[in-house]
Amino acid sequence: MLSAHYAAELGEPFRTLGLCYYRDGRDSVAWHGDRFGRGASQDTMVAILSLGEPRALLLRPRGGGTPTLRHQLGHGDLLVMGGSCQRTWDHAVPKTTGPVGPRISVQFRPRNVS
Repeated sequence: MLSAHYAAELGEPFRTLGLCYYRDGRDSVAWHGDRFGRGASQDTMVAILSLGEPRALLLRPRGGGTPTLRHQLGHGDLLVMGGSCQRTWDHAVPKTTGPVGPRISVQFRPRNVS
């Protein structure tokens, strides 16, 4: 359904699926951009489905600086990063000291994007 919905913009189907499991607020992922494969030089798209407890996903321009955007992703939320986002912005899921249960992040990507 994601491939069909984004076909006109993406021009190809999503081909791979990745999973990240966050057990609690101590699990996190540092600032990064998915710039391996074609994503290093071409506009592409990554769709992230959030399952489980809400967690923040932060976005900032590549190399740091402001603005930092904060998106609280809850159960069933879909965040789509398209265009030049992967090359020009970094994203992170920070640690949190507040009580938070498990979350799974499901990432959909087209071929040769990681």
